[in-house]
Amino acid sequence: MSKLYKTIGLIGKPNHKGASTTIETLYQYLTDNGYKVLIESSVAPSINIDQMIIANLTNIGEQADLAIVVGGDGYMLGAARVLSCYHIGVIGVNRGNLGFLTDLSPNEIIEPLAAILHGESRSEQRFIIEAEVYRHGKLKSSNSAVNEAVLHAGKVASMIEFEVYIDGTFMFSQRSDGLIVSTPTGSTAYSMSAGGPILTPNLNALSLVPMFPHTLTSRPIVVDGDSEIKLILANDNQENLQVSCDGHVILAVMPGDEVVIKKSPHTLRLIHPLDHDYFNVLRSKLSWGNKLY
Repeated sequence: MSKLYKTIGLIGKPNHKGASTTIETLYQYLTDNGYKVLIESSVAPSINIDQMIIANLTNIGEQADLAIVVGGDGYMLGAARVLSCYHIGVIGVNRGNLGFLTDLSPNEIIEPLAAILHGESRSEQRFIIEAEVYRHGKLKSSNSAVNEAVLHAGKVASMIEFEVYIDGTFMFSQRSDGLIVSTPTGSTAYSMSAGGPILTPNLNALSLVPMFPHTLTSRPIVVDGDSEIKLILANDNQENLQVSCDGHVILAVMPGDEVVIKKSPHTLRLIHPLDHDYFNVLRSKLSWGNKLY
């Protein structure tokens, strides 16, 4: 019987004892069962394995059929932005706190992984977004985000002024600390902390969540996921403005710039165990009540 996956990339948080231990356990199991294993270059120095094959994220995306990311959601996001450019399945092993994107427990990993490797799994596509900064009509910078793109000032509690357009149609102008544009994946992250709605992952939608708006009538709004969102910065804003992608990548923004946020052509393909249940994840991570009867 031919293997569903032949080459597997192992990616993990560098200099994290728990992640290193899990990667060593996975490596032993996978190589014992005839899989070719690539170890991501940033975590390789903390792995105690002889003659391992080392590859960067791009190489893993190009060569592997499956990637296993060991860490928290934050580390998963960084890997996902790169791996989404390739047709590769991604599994998350939780070595962080909440773990909305990381299904498997490091304490019980071999049995569910074995089932996944034999095809007993479910796959879902998560769309990601791109943020582009234009100055005088020319593209100055861009990056992608799995969770959210956030327009904000460079210092805390600094109000900015901007206009919002949806598919070229004016929506509103706003004075606030900024705006969160979130995917369904990111709706349980920064957006939720700011009072935004939780969107189930299968929705083709984006949420716009104002950050401390200077009016009590400003509320989050959900728009079609294929919308093009344009933010036009007022000319009298301060100069230290930014767009953050997943809280990691920072794009500099100047007064008068235009920020365009839209769906990326790439998607993230997550692989889950057959018993994966999104609502069970919400109940567990958010301490919701269980069934009464």
